[in-house]
Amino acid sequence: MAHVPQIKIPATYLRGGTSKGVFFRLQDLPAAAQVPGAARDKLLMRVIGSPDPYGKQIDGMGAATSSTSKTVIISKSSRPGHDVDYLFGQVSIDQPFIDWSGNCGNLSAAVGPFAIGAGLVDPSRIPQNGVATVRIWQANIGKTIIGHVPITDGAVQETGDFELDGVTFPAAEVQLEFMDPAAEEEGAGGAMFPTGHLVDDLEVPGVGTFKATMINAGIPTIFLNAEEIGYTGTELQDDINGDPAALARFETIRAYGALRMGLIKNVDEAAKRQHTPKVAFVAKPAGYVASSGKQVGAGDVDLLVRALSMGKLHHAMMGTAAVAIGTAAAIPGTLVNLAAGGGERNAVRFGHPSGTLRVGAEANLVDGEWAVTKAIMSRSARVLMEGWVRVPGDTF
Repeated sequence: MAHVPQIKIPATYLRGGTSKGVFFRLQDLPAAAQVPGAARDKLLMRVIGSPDPYGKQIDGMGAATSSTSKTVIISKSSRPGHDVDYLFGQVSIDQPFIDWSGNCGNLSAAVGPFAIGAGLVDPSRIPQNGVATVRIWQANIGKTIIGHVPITDGAVQETGDFELDGVTFPAAEVQLEFMDPAAEEEGAGGAMFPTGHLVDDLEVPGVGTFKATMINAGIPTIFLNAEEIGYTGTELQDDINGDPAALARFETIRAYGALRMGLIKNVDEAAKRQHTPKVAFVAKPAGYVASSGKQVGAGDVDLLVRALSMGKLHHAMMGTAAVAIGTAAAIPGTLVNLAAGGGERNAVRFGHPSGTLRVGAEANLVDGEWAVTKAIMSRSARVLMEGWVRVPGDTF
């Protein structure tokens, strides 16, 4: 019996923020995968090692967590005022699909460095020393991200002393500006608060009714009060991920929240839309020991936030969810704002399982409606490996 050989595709494995992903230039993908569709999805799933009923992604580049089961496609942008188009695919670990419904805020930090290194940014826009401004079109949600990438001797600087909780080693700081971050999700009418309220009573059959702030900013997110669902906001991953009943409750809450936000038409659709919306819970400041053993004091943070991604409590905080946190914190009356002490604010530092993170947002009340012009946060990024990724030739 004849077996087809493997093919090799130019690829780069990068860390961005607290995530890792396999990056491709669109032009380097096989022709059938250069357009959206089944061939592209099959190829990228095989690269990552999904679907894997064992949940380990042993036969691929994934590392069996939502933070590491990611793919990115970058191309030169034809959109005025932008350098590159950035398309993100969240690969399901054990199911045969890729969720294209949202962005990855952490990997957004790696887009500029990758684009410069891959020759996708006009060399005239890259200083010999200083900071290169990379204008990124986030194709999943139709938004602009501005990446400020440090440059030394004409090349991307990756090493440095910027420390990010959730990342073991320091690196160079990459500042990100998420412009007009209220996500224009299908079915949500482009509204930052798709229900029309800062706080709703979210009824979840079989689970309960909870106060919820449902916001489209960075990524659609459902915020709950920790104490109302039986938590303190100081939980680490094992406290929740080792509790199947708790995970099932969160998934049910997520599904009914998605329905209420207009992101799906019936709750069954949520199973095929794992990446969005996110569910997070907030609490007032309290001291706790982070997963690294670092002591976080109540005075170190404005509030506590824990968020779930792809059905599990995240080890730190998704970058897009951080944008949602910063945006909601800037708007008086949301659950996030109230947990942070209420009132007007343009930045918050929140505690997450790995430590703390600061995010800023500029919010204004315009004709009775809240508008956020941009959210700002710093991450870091580093190339881990570059070369070719190999997949069997009959994959797609």
